[in-house]
This record gives sequence, structure tokens and C-alpha cells, in this order.
Amino acid sequence: MFGYGRSNFTWNGTLRELEGSCPTCFTERGRPSMTASTSSSSGLEVLLSTLQNAGDVESTLNILNVLDELLSAGTDRRIHYMISKGGSEALLTALVNTGRSFSPNYTLLLPLLHLLAKVGHRDRRIGVKAEDAGAALLTLNLLRHNVKHARRAAACLWVIQVFSSSVSTANLIGENHGLDVIYRLIPQYTTKHLHAIKAAIDAFAALLCTKANVCSVVSKGYVSGLLRLYGDWHAKATQHAAMAICHSLLRCLHKVTHSTAGRQAFVSQGGIRLLYGTTQTCLLSKGLESLVEPSVQLMRKCLPKTPLPLTSDRSAYTFPMPGRPHAVPDMDAEPDENSEESDDEEAEDNKEADFDDDLETDLSKLRLRPDPDRPKELLPQYNRLCPELSHDFQELGLSSEPEESSTASSSSSSSDEEAAPLNGSQCHGSRRGAARSESSASSSGSHSETDPEGPAPAAAQLEARDFHSHSSILSTSPSFRTKVREARDEASLGQGGEDQGDEEEDADNHRTMIDRLLERRGACIPHHEPKLYRAAAAKTKSIPGFSILAFPDFWGHLPPPGHESMAPRKPNIQRQKVFEDAQRFLSTDGIINQVVFDLEDSSLQCPSDTLKFFSKFECGNLRKAVQVRRNEYDLILNADANSCQHTQWFYFEVSNMVAAVPYRFNVINCEKSNSQFNYGMQPVLYSVREALEGKPHWVRTGTEICYFRNHFCPARGRRRTTFYTLTFTITFKHNEDVCYLAYHYPYTYSALKAHLKVLQKSVDPAKVFFQQQVLCGTLAGNACPVITITACPASRSWIDMHQLRNRPCIMLTGRVHPGESNASWVMKGTLEFLCSSDPVAQSLREAFVFKIIPMLNPDGVINGTNRCDLNSEDLNRQWCKPNPVLSPTIYHTKGLLYYLSSIGRTPLVFCDYHGHSRKKNVFLYGCSVKETLWQSGSAVNTVGLKEDPGYRTIPKTLDRLAPAFSFNSCNYLVEKSRSATARVVVWREMGVLRSYTMESTHNGCDQGIYKGLQTGTRELQEMGMMFCHSLLSVTKDVKALCSQSLISQIDLDHNVLDHKSHNCFEDDEPPCVEEIEYSADCPALKGADLDSDVNGNTASADEEEEGDEERREAEQRRGGVGQSQQSSAKGRLFPHLARQASAETLGENRNACNGQITS
Repeated sequence: MFGYGRSNFTWNGTLRELEGSCPTCFTERGRPSMTASTSSSSGLEVLLSTLQNAGDVESTLNILNVLDELLSAGTDRRIHYMISKGGSEALLTALVNTGRSFSPNYTLLLPLLHLLAKVGHRDRRIGVKAEDAGAALLTLNLLRHNVKHARRAAACLWVIQVFSSSVSTANLIGENHGLDVIYRLIPQYTTKHLHAIKAAIDAFAALLCTKANVCSVVSKGYVSGLLRLYGDWHAKATQHAAMAICHSLLRCLHKVTHSTAGRQAFVSQGGIRLLYGTTQTCLLSKGLESLVEPSVQLMRKCLPKTPLPLTSDRSAYTFPMPGRPHAVPDMDAEPDENSEESDDEEAEDNKEADFDDDLETDLSKLRLRPDPDRPKELLPQYNRLCPELSHDFQELGLSSEPEESSTASSSSSSSDEEAAPLNGSQCHGSRRGAARSESSASSSGSHSETDPEGPAPAAAQLEARDFHSHSSILSTSPSFRTKVREARDEASLGQGGEDQGDEEEDADNHRTMIDRLLERRGACIPHHEPKLYRAAAAKTKSIPGFSILAFPDFWGHLPPPGHESMAPRKPNIQRQKVFEDAQRFLSTDGIINQVVFDLEDSSLQCPSDTLKFFSKFECGNLRKAVQVRRNEYDLILNADANSCQHTQWFYFEVSNMVAAVPYRFNVINCEKSNSQFNYGMQPVLYSVREALEGKPHWVRTGTEICYFRNHFCPARGRRRTTFYTLTFTITFKHNEDVCYLAYHYPYTYSALKAHLKVLQKSVDPAKVFFQQQVLCGTLAGNACPVITITACPASRSWIDMHQLRNRPCIMLTGRVHPGESNASWVMKGTLEFLCSSDPVAQSLREAFVFKIIPMLNPDGVINGTNRCDLNSEDLNRQWCKPNPVLSPTIYHTKGLLYYLSSIGRTPLVFCDYHGHSRKKNVFLYGCSVKETLWQSGSAVNTVGLKEDPGYRTIPKTLDRLAPAFSFNSCNYLVEKSRSATARVVVWREMGVLRSYTMESTHNGCDQGIYKGLQTGTRELQEMGMMFCHSLLSVTKDVKALCSQSLISQIDLDHNVLDHKSHNCFEDDEPPCVEEIEYSADCPALKGADLDSDVNGNTASADEEEEGDEERREAEQRRGGVGQSQQSSAKGRLFPHLARQASAETLGENRNACNGQITS
């Protein structure tokens, strides 16, 4: 509360006094914009009107007292109400009227400036209003007149700080040399007038919101001055006020370094070295620790941009597009902001558009079904993908009991390799490796695979080269060398001495060695056969022509026996990594910077004492490894094929390690702005030695894990890309082991093919109709499988066959994004459950026909891409009008959906399996007209809209059944940026009510029985099984399909929601322990902080005025000597101005209007 002019203050007395001194303002209309009669005006409007028209100082001071009391007693809502009633304009008008006089009355100006600072800080248009009223330059002129009067200067500086919220106003003040005036008010360390010094620094920082002002500051060399000031204040700061000044100086440096020139000046003037030294001091003193975080942010922000050590930003894998044999997509195009994350993750890197603006509000687009993208004449070609409609089941008699026969198995398992792909799909082989002997796909586009069990020369070569790689690497391990030698010796027994080709002999030896090793050491892994995998991999076609198998994919994986908890985040770990990077910049001692692996240079020889890396195998991704320090490596990922972006997925082999030594790995070109690695997620590791000892597990591993923005930039520097570092430390258990590291549990295309073979062998052909077919060929010539699963009819009677032909369809798809390998593990759980003898699975097969396309992007999976297909496009953004040549899998999947709709068998449920890198738990995204309109705030009246709420049935059921599922994370909004995704297109064009995207976390759960645990392959497969369970809820007559015991086991009561996820209303992620976005500015000065500063200046007003009066009386008695001492005392307010005291005193006499005036 202000205390000027009155010692005894009462509300009634003040109002009576106002009424007596200015009666007309209560009864007459003054200025049209601000005054009103008492019958129609509020008390606040009357006060504001009186403030502009009051003629005497006492009345104005009383009004200011009343306003300050009103605004100080309540919340900010009172201030915003005052602003809405023209409060800012009234204060500005009063300021201009009072300040324009030849000799301003500072008894009136000070409380006016203080109140304007408080109110203006909450008014987002205060700068524009001040500029229009002429108050901005007036305040700057008042500051010039009062540079030696700390209290008045502080008041002017706070108002200038508030005005600078407008870019145009800040530029106006800068053009009139406001920056120079304010900069000269910032002294070296002193203990006097700290509130005025802090006000000067805060105003200086506020003016740096514009590029013009920043350029001016850099060109005048003020950056070095700010650094010197910070160093001086930091070295001597011992009290809280001085600490606040250090914070304000850091805020100035943050503002300056928003520009490239500012960052360059900061680095050239030793800013990083200064901050590195001061933060080390801060860490030793608890009182200075608050300076560490802004200093760390500033260091990270200003580390010079370092190009990635690559010859090109373009992927190491290129693939000629059909019709454009030499064409390569534009590598310098800006990244697609909508394809940054999984389908329904918001693009967090670009927040210019509000989320609600992305929601579709056009009712016609939400409700009207668009015309098909192809003529109906093309749809009959898809009838072959519905074998359940044409199969005659001749092996079944007319009786109700099925006969024992294997004929069904031949029909349900052989056609997968015999069926040709659909017309319109062209296959383009890309096998360039010498180990491949298969011919390229024919130009006609037909695709036919031979039986993988039969002889295949390429398979033999793949076996040999595969195990040769591992035996040569692993032979350094004595135990493994013994195993290999034994296998080789036994393989050589009984061989004749006839001359044979070296390659053939080598292949036979290694094949025998693998067989014997599998017999002795192989683990019994359900639904996995290494030999079958090897045969499938031999036919897989890749861009580089892979000839080596990754050991985990060949040998197989078993989930670890127990659950794995999320990794605890070590306090200040990210700060530590920033310090290490800064130290790496400041000192080159111990820095090696030696390339030890290069995907594009197979002749590279690395030293014998370094880790060895390899990634040229299916699903692998590591482009280059650089040894930075003795046990630290920078890893660079390969961009998606034919692209220069989408780097996130990694999978590589590492060997030649020393046990019990911590190795730090830095993946330095990740692109997502945040990751679950900041929230307890760990990468996965597979040890070959552990696998051979009976523990073939992918396990979560790594300590000191964090994910943050780094200082690297693209090699060419042409594409504006921000890179992030994933850093983690691993201590290997065994010497000279061979280990594999991956972003998430790998699941290859060859694993899928082998898994499908195992499944079709496992089903009972008399009960399960399982048929694998080829949907189409991919760009690289790989087959995209589609599987049909349903129950065989009890007999060939008309009733049973009619029931089969009329079963509703359910379509499931997955792995459209190669980096989301968790989607394949969920799909694996779904497939195994549907093929099992479980009574629920049997009920589902009897109720539905399942059409499953488990891998929509085989080429991307094979070549280790993260997001795109070989055409460098996100396939899940091609569903509106897919190109039959460039996006064949999407084109023909959509064609199959069109065909099913055309014959009256529109799928009852469609679900696309995905993975989510930024959220925990498993959840569904669906589509709802009403919920989209409600969320968007659309003016459309939704009362009359009728919408089937059945789209919520499956999520509600899953919420009760699946421990990893979170109902609260589900949403059913239709976004414009997702209009070309599978979920939205199938809902809109095919009319599938229950069209979903199922997102599975890469990390773990924060609710339910899995809370605090990372999900493994066991939990992911369980989720696939639980999704199948939830499908029972969409049947019309559940009781007719399964027994009462089954119904009681699966509670389908929709009125009871008992899952714990309903008690967890967290939006996305909890805040990270530390900031990860180092381009962010220091926290802006809050309104409460500014109010506190202003109130502190006000509280000392009376005391300083009394002191001023005493000094003036003493100086008058001392005469001229007193005048000299007065100048000296006032100079000490800002010590570095003391030298200019005499010159400025002369200036006051010559330039009374424009010079420095003392009081």
C-alpha cells in the first residue's frame, strides 16, 4: 500500500473527500471513454475517471492509494478487471499529464509509476498502449533526468521493463538510445541501491526481446561487459539481493544469445569458460546452487554447432524409385512436422498451432463418406484374399463331426507361398550383395516364393557367412573358442578327400557346426525354430544385400524370469553430462575422436583395444561410431532410406569389451524432442555368451541415462534440424563377449515369416482355418503376408457353411512404422492366442473371421528404418489416396477393405498396432464426431446428432482386463493432421465405427499392477491376447458363443469401471526433473517478483525523503563544500558514474530540460 500524503486513511473519508473536491466527476459525464454517471458506472470507473481529471495532487494521491488498496487486497482478477475497464489507459494518461511539466512532481509521479508497473505487467497490450499515448519515450526521458536518483530511476526502469513486452515499443526505446542509458546504470559489485541496479538489469533484459536491440548490443561490445559484470558479482555475491542480480545478468545473457551473433560473441569472449568455472564454485556452496541450472542451460545453448562427422546427411541406403531410376527425393526439404511421432502423438517440436485448431470441425467431413479412390471394377481381384468364402472343405463330411484329415492343412498352409500378389503391384529387387543368388523380381510384378524347406543356395551362403562372422569375433573368448573348435572337428569327421570348392566346403562345415551347436546349446523357445528363421532370412531382400544374421534373431529370445523396474533417474545426471560436453569443448586433453566403425567403409581397421561395432544385418541401424575418450563413444544413426531424417531406432552389435569397465554411449543424432528415456526407460541388451549358457534374454540395461538437446547440426548445414543425445552407460559382465544393443526389443521380417510357418504347423487343421497369402510385393520385392484365421465349420451342411460365410470380419494391421517393434510383439501375442486351443480363442474363431496383416512396411523393417518406407514417405499418411506403385501395401490393404465393404462384410473392428515413445501404458485412439466437436468448441449443435457409443466398448473392456491398459489415455478426436491415417480413413470411408490405433509404450506403466515396471515381450504379448479377449464384448450374443463360466471370467458389465487407471488423471508425462530444451530462456520475471521489488522501493520512500531533507539542510549550511560532497554521495549510487559527476552537474545548468536533474 502506498503511504504518500496521508497519515490517517479511511475508505469513507477518502471517498467523501473525493466527492467534495471534485463533485462534478460523480454527477457529470467527463471524457466519453472513461467517465459515466453513478447510475450506470461502477466505483472503479469513477475512480479511473477522476484520476484522469483530478486537478490537485492530494486528490490524485488519494485515488492512487485507493486503487493500490483495491488491487493489493485481492488476486490478479481485480487487476485484469481494472484493465478491462480502461485502467491502463487511465494510468498512462495521468503519467503523461504529470510528466510533461517542466518540473515534474515526483511526489505524484513515483506512486503513479509504481502502480503502472504493477498493472502494466498483467496487460499484454501495455507496450502498444504506452506507445500510442506517448508514455514510452516520456518514461525514458524521465530516466535520463534521474540517473543519479536511485529510487526514481528504479521506478522508471520497472515501467520501461513492462513497456518492453511489445516488440515495437522495445525497438522504439532502443532506437532512442535507451539501451545505452540503461547499460551505463549497471555497476560493478556494490552493496548499495541493489533494487535500482536489479531494475536496470531487468529492464535491459526486457529490451533484448527484439532482434534489432540484440544486434545493437552485440555490435557495441556489451556482451563482454555483461560477462565481466557477472564474473564480478558472482565472485563477491554473499547476500540474497546480490544473488538476484546474478540471476538477472544470466537472463540478459540468455536474451543476447538468442541470435547467432550473440552466441558467437559469448563464446569468443570466453563465456563458456567463465560459466563453467562459476558453476563449479556454485556446486561447492549451497547458497549459490540456484545459479547452476540457468548457467548449465546457457552453456548448452552456446556450445558451437558441430556438424555431424558425415560426408552427407542422406541415408547410406538409397533405392531407385520405380519410373525414376536415378531420381532421389529432395534431401534438403524441411521435415514433416506431422510425421515426427507415432500417428496420434502430437507434434511437440512445432507448437505454433494450437491443439484445438487441429481438430476437424467441418461436419460434412466428419459425417459424409467420400467417394472411393478407385473404380469398382478393380475390386474383384481381392476375392482371392477371402479364401473362407470359396473353400469347399471337402475333407469334412456332411455329418456334424469333423473327420481326421490333413487335407485342410494343405489348403490352409500351402497357398501362402503359391498365391501371386495382386495386380498393380510391382516388385523391384535390390539385392546387390554377392551372397545373394536369387534373381530379381520380374518386371511383370508377379511374386512367387519357393519352399524355404527346400534346397536354396542363398541359404547355404547365408549360413556360412553368418556363423563365420560370429565365430571369428567370438573366438577370442576361450570358452566359446572351445565350442567352435569341437563343432568344427566333429563336422570334419567322415569327410572325403575329394577336391571341392572352398566355398561349398566352408558352407557345409559351418552348417554342421551350427546344427551341432543348436543340439547342444540351443534353448527351447516357443514358436521359434532357428533353422526355419535361417531359411526365411535367406529369401529376405534388402538394399545392401545382408548376408549376416544377428545372433539374437537367429538364436531366439525368452523373456527374463522376473519383471524389470524402471531405471531410477540419478539426480543432476543431465547437468553432469552438460559439464562433460563443456569440458570437451574447453580442453582437448584425453579426446581421441577416432572413427572405429563406418557403415559405408568396410575397409576401416580399428585399433585392437577399442570396442568393435557392426550393424549390417536385418533391422540393424548404426551408421558410424567414433571413439571420443578411452571408454566413450559417439554413435550416429542412419537416416531412413532415401531420406535425411527420422533417426531414432538403433540396433547394433558391439564386441571386444572388457568386463567391469563402464562404457558410455552417446547416440548424438536423435530427432524427437523428448523421450521415455527421461522417465525410466532403458535400452535393451542381448549377450551371446549368456545365450549360449542358457539365458537367451533381451534385458533392459544402462545407467546414467538421459536424453537432451545437443549442439550438433547436419553435416551439410542446409536443413534446420535439432538433434538430441541419448546417453547411457553400460558395464558389461564378460570379457570379449559379443552383445547387441537396441532401442527396443527387435522383431525382424524374417522372424515374422518363420513365426507364421511355425503357427501354421501348430494349428489343428480340423478346427482352425489358418491361411497365409501374399497381399502384394513391396518395392524391394518382399512379400507382404496376409493371414486369415477362423474356425472350420462343424460340417459341410448348409447351416454350418452359411454360418461361416456370414461371420463378421475383424481386421488387424501392424508395424507400419518400422521403429515401433513393440507393435510386432503385441501382434505376435494376438496371432499365437488366436491359433491356440484356449476356449476364448475358440469362441472368437467361431464368431469372427480375422484378416491380419502383421507387417505393413516389410522393407522399412528389413533395412532398419525408423519411420518410412523405401520411398521416404510415412506410409500411415498415405491412406487417403495411396499410390499403387510407391505404397503398394497400403493401396492393397485399402483395396481389401473396399472389397469387404462392397460384398457386405465391412469389418466390425479395425485396429492398427503401433508403439508410442513419449507415453506410458497401452491405450487406444478412436474416432467420434461428437467428442471432436465438443473438444473443438464448435458452434455445431450436437444435441440432434446421433452417434453409436459403441466405439467405447472395447476400451472399457480392456480397462478391466489388461493390466497395462489405461482408459484415461484414450481419446476419440479426429485431427486434421491425422486425416490420412489408417484409423481415420477406415472410419470415415469404410464406416467402421470401431476403428482404432492401439499405442503400446516403449517404456512401462504408471498404474495398475505393472506400475513402475518396464514392459517386456511377455507383457506386450499379453496385451495382444487381452485385445482378443476384449473382442467378445462386441458380439451381439455372447452367451450363445461361450459358456457361462467364460462370461463370468470376463466381466463385461459396462456400468462398472473398476480399473485403477480411472484414478490416474495424468496428462502425458510428469515434468522432467531437469529441463531438456536448452534453447529455452531463463524463467521470465513473474508479476509477484515485480510487485515485491516495487513494494520494496515504496517502503523505503518516506525514509529516503527524510534523509534527503536532512542532507539538503546540512549542505546548505556547509555551502560550496557541501555541494561537492552532495555530488560525491549521489555519484556513489552508481559508483562508475562518480567520475562524471562534475561534468553532469554543469550539464544540468545548460540543459535543464534534457540533462540529468538531481533532487
